[in-house]
Parts: sequence; structure tokens; C-alpha cells
Amino acid sequence: MNGAVNVMRRELAGYFATPVAYVFLIIFLVMTGIFTFYLGNFYTRGFADLDPFFRFHPWLYLFLVPAIAMRLWSEERRLGTIELLLTLPLTTSGAVVGKFLAAWLFIGLALVLTVPMWITVNYLGSPDNGVIFATYIGSWLMAGGFLAIGSCMSALTRNQVVAFILSVVVCFLFLLSGLPMVMNLFNGWAPQIVLDGVASLSFLKHFADIEKGVIDLRDLIYFVLMIGFWLIANVVILDMKKAD
Repeated sequence: MNGAVNVMRRELAGYFATPVAYVFLIIFLVMTGIFTFYLGNFYTRGFADLDPFFRFHPWLYLFLVPAIAMRLWSEERRLGTIELLLTLPLTTSGAVVGKFLAAWLFIGLALVLTVPMWITVNYLGSPDNGVIFATYIGSWLMAGGFLAIGSCMSALTRNQVVAFILSVVVCFLFLLSGLPMVMNLFNGWAPQIVLDGVASLSFLKHFADIEKGVIDLRDLIYFVLMIGFWLIANVVILDMKKAD
């Protein structure tokens, strides 16, 4: 854990040593504002809630989180610093967890900076703050799932653009896995247990459940397993590359 914490600190400092962090934060805040006020009709709806704000988070994360994740390992491989990192008194899993936690905390900072939206909706009405808090937690967990996928894809290649595209494609499949356009591919030939399994992998489904204000244990387990699976896959890929 000490190694993971050291990597996390190094990565967090690295974000703010370059304009990358500030560009991401500005883009995230601007895009959430545009989606909330213009596409979500925040003022004209007449409801004191943050549904227009959270509704677009999955689609924002679909592109913004892979943009953060694509550099986690591909840049290390391109610069040749991955060999130096993995020769330190640090396990591969420690390095993976450290990089993941740094990026996840950074995304959490971006969410914290949207708290003025929460203050605004309380000024305009009397929202259910418990629901809003739960949805913030759900949004951060969903971002962690996207990030774990992106980190794994970044370990596959030294090209950041390729890592970004792979991440977007895989995340997009998990977003749509519970929708009819995907389920229709399995209807008619797959048993019901397969259909239920595919539907249960949807990010949208589990995030929508948390948006109702209830953090169900099943949703927490889903996000924890999703993050854990892709981080383990990340470690395996790096170990295979190291062996080569």
C-alpha cells in the first residue's frame, strides 16, 4: 500500500504540473453546464432537482474519462519509463492501484467543483438532498468503472489515440448492454440467464437505480467488481508485457 500511495501522490502532482488537469476541469465544468441548462432545461422544467445535471454524466464520461485514462500506461510505454517504474521496489498491482486512485481522485475533484449546482438548486427550491448525495456517489463510482476500463486499454498499447478509441468502444458497449439495440442481438437464441447477465452489465441501469436515491448493495457490488476485474486485467497485461 505504501508503494501505491507514493505512485498516487506522484501521479496527482503530475496532473497539475501540466495544463492537462486544468483543461480537463474546464471542459468538464463547461460541458456539464451546457448539458444541464440548455439540453436539460434546468430552469424551465420547474422541478427542484438535479436530474438534468446527472442525466448526461454517463455520456460525458464516455469521452472525458478515456481521455484521462489513455495516458496512464501508454505514455509510460512510449517514453520507456515503464521499465524504470516496474523495477522500483513496487509491485505491479501497487503501481496499477496507485495510478488508478490518482486519476479517480482527480475525477472526484471535478465532481466536487460542480457543488455550486447543488447549492443553486437548494436556493431555487427544496430538493431531496439525500437523492442528490447518493447520485454524486453513483456518478463517482461509474467514473471509476470507466476509468478502470480505460486504464486496462492503455496498458495494451503505447499509442494514446488507440488507447482512447479502445476505451470508448468498450465503455460504449457496457453503456448500451441493457438497451434493446444490444438485447435484440441475443433474443431468440440465447437462454434467459444469458439475457439477464448481459442486461445486468449495463452502466446505465445501475446508475439509474442509484439516481432514485437508494444505494443498493447490488449496485455497489457491481461497480466494485467492475473496477476490480479491469484492474486485475491491467496487472495481468503489464506482467505479460514485462515478461516480453
